[in-house]
Amino acid sequence: MTIVNIYDAKTQLSKLIEEAAAGNDVVIARGGKPVARLTRLGPAKRKLKFGILKGKIEFSADFDAPLPSEVLRQFEGR
Repeated sequence: MTIVNIYDAKTQLSKLIEEAAAGNDVVIARGGKPVARLTRLGPAKRKLKFGILKGKIEFSADFDAPLPSEVLRQFEGR
């Protein structure tokens, strides 16, 4: 991690961006106290695409029917 003063960050911004892009964090300080961090961005998140599995998954007509009594007893610990 590199720590630079604000003035130096202004004059060497391109170099500091290259360093951050390489994976090294750069901390920008004012009066010796850290105030900002320049870091590499992660990969962009993929957008959700709804309906991609449409027609590929089938549910039985009774998928939400009540469970048989013996299965219910097992869940209830009887």
